[in-house]
Amino acid sequence: MDAAWPDELPVVQVRMARPTDQLDAVVAFYRDGLGLPVITTFDHHAGYSGVVIGLPGRDYHLEFVHHEDGSPGPAPSDDNLLVLYLPDSRAITAATLRLGALGFEPVPPENPYWEDQGVTVVDPDGWRVVLFDDPGFA
Repeated sequence: MDAAWPDELPVVQVRMARPTDQLDAVVAFYRDGLGLPVITTFDHHAGYSGVVIGLPGRDYHLEFVHHEDGSPGPAPSDDNLLVLYLPDSRAITAATLRLGALGFEPVPPENPYWEDQGVTVVDPDGWRVVLFDDPGFA
């Protein structure tokens, strides 16, 4: 499926942002465990500090922010996922080993579809990340 982006919405970059009260631990999970690069950080901007993590191509970012007053609230359900499609099972194994060294072990996915060719890991805030090898998707 090759959907064209609508001309009326010329988006040039995508960033998903979410709050956390465990900024250092969350950054370690995504940076050290998954191996994603830190693009930038900011401190005390209107009470917020944060880190922007890059995904492949740097056109896609994850932003984790902490407000000085805290209280981001609980993670959503076990079916709310960040799915990272990796090129093969070796890449999944390497990431799983790095995460395991940091104490993050795979968990069973809520939806069994993700179990066949993937690994689900829960980040420090309870958000789930799926490392998935789907040769038919790319």
